[in-house]
Amino acid sequence: MRRKPRIPPSPLPQRQGVDPVRVRLPVSEDWATVGDYLVARLSGAAPGVVADMLASGLVVGVDGHPVAARTPYTPGLWLWFHRDLPLEVPVPFALEVVHRDAHLVVADKPHFLATTPRGGHVTETALARLRRELGIPTLGAAHRLDRLTAGLVLFTVRPEERGAYQTLFSTRQVRKEYEAIAPYDPSLTVPRTVRSRILKERGVPAAREVEGAPNAETLVELIERKGALGRYRLTPRTGQTHQLRVHMSGLGVPILGDPLYPEVTGPVPAGDFRRPLQLLARRLEFTDPVTGVEHRLRSGRTLRAWESYQDWAGRRDG
Repeated sequence: MRRKPRIPPSPLPQRQGVDPVRVRLPVSEDWATVGDYLVARLSGAAPGVVADMLASGLVVGVDGHPVAARTPYTPGLWLWFHRDLPLEVPVPFALEVVHRDAHLVVADKPHFLATTPRGGHVTETALARLRRELGIPTLGAAHRLDRLTAGLVLFTVRPEERGAYQTLFSTRQVRKEYEAIAPYDPSLTVPRTVRSRILKERGVPAAREVEGAPNAETLVELIERKGALGRYRLTPRTGQTHQLRVHMSGLGVPILGDPLYPEVTGPVPAGDFRRPLQLLARRLEFTDPVTGVEHRLRSGRTLRAWESYQDWAGRRDG
């Protein structure tokens, strides 16, 4: 088995809680210079940007010294540089910490805040914000929560321990419980376990249910009813993308505020925080793989539609 190359420590510090970009020149390729490779590799950048970065000494090697465009191509060479951070609309909601020790930080994430840097959401993410606010540059995410979903997210303090916590999620040793507000349907029999096969294709916003062996399972329970609304407890036993949203929509009771299910209504405009998806990661329960401590953590957030449906509907339509 071919061993993965050891990744050297970054010679560049984080910027606003965001790591520099790391590139390793492929061993299997042959280019004349570093500049030739980077210009081709980063072809999505605006014309001239890569050349300007190299000329300005913004691309560095493992020793922190600038690497010039004309540097001969050396297979396996490590390079680092900072990306241009996009202009982002600040998410105006608090990111609460519900648990912190030498190994873990568990945060109660608000709606609209991405978990980790991705696409146009870089500094306005839970990871970057926590690194800045807590002063823990080594912080890393053990799992992800959709940007539109609020609730509990687990981060690790020590990089060497991250794998142990990630394994908890990949091997389903974490009990996750969600809460959702959706229409009440008297003909819907609950509790019930929903099993289906969910397919999420790259580049397609919404996932869909297809024929085949089930790869997604969710226990759906009605906690209480208020008029035309129901407050549901959702317990996923698998972790497919958008699983809870797909299953609730498939039952005919789509989660309020969902821009994808049952129909794609388009992306939520930047800065429009009026209609949050009424889905909350309410509980996380697990045995700590490092300390052996039994963790039972609960989000303190409430879902707006349940507290005041008329006010929420008015904001939605306004």
